[in-house]
Amino acid sequence: MTSLRMNPLRQHSLKPGTRRSGGLAEQRRAMYWLVIPCLRTFACVALAALFTCTSTARADVFADGDQVMLQAGPYVVHWNNSTDHNDWPWLVGVEWEAASRLEIGAAFFRNSFYQTSTYVYAGKRWFLHSGNQGLYAKLTGGPLYGYREPYESKIPVNFNGLGLVVLPAIGYQYQRANAQLVLLGSAGVMWTFGYDFWK
Repeated sequence: MTSLRMNPLRQHSLKPGTRRSGGLAEQRRAMYWLVIPCLRTFACVALAALFTCTSTARADVFADGDQVMLQAGPYVVHWNNSTDHNDWPWLVGVEWEAASRLEIGAAFFRNSFYQTSTYVYAGKRWFLHSGNQGLYAKLTGGPLYGYREPYESKIPVNFNGLGLVVLPAIGYQYQRANAQLVLLGSAGVMWTFGYDFWK
């Protein structure tokens, strides 16, 4: 009797949490390998452009009051404390903010189910007092890719791993540094820390 063996390359491409369910699963894996590189390329190009811009004349690129922030999110507190949850997403991201406090950014992290994820967003920040330091509120929204089966239902708007989210946050700015508490809907909250490396 001949034994059926899976192609090693195909077996390697299977991600944790993905069912071998035939055509649909194949399509979703194909979409994963298409969308993730595109989002990563977009974010990397944006990051490279920001670094390049900082070395050029300020008047040619940014207006007065614009700034670029690097951020990290090392820890998530889940409302439902489960050993299956990943509490250490190790988020890294870059964010550009205009003098009007409008902003765009991109972040990479591992979600609560250990899946590599990408968040590309736009938003705005409001300081609760006059000036550009102290307490502030923030709201961002945009496409999020990474919550794939069997965890697609963990975010309300999601199609084959590509979803749309809106994330409110509250934070504190002190000189170039800030700390934020980001509300992740009914899942929990994430601590993030940022530094304005160019302003």
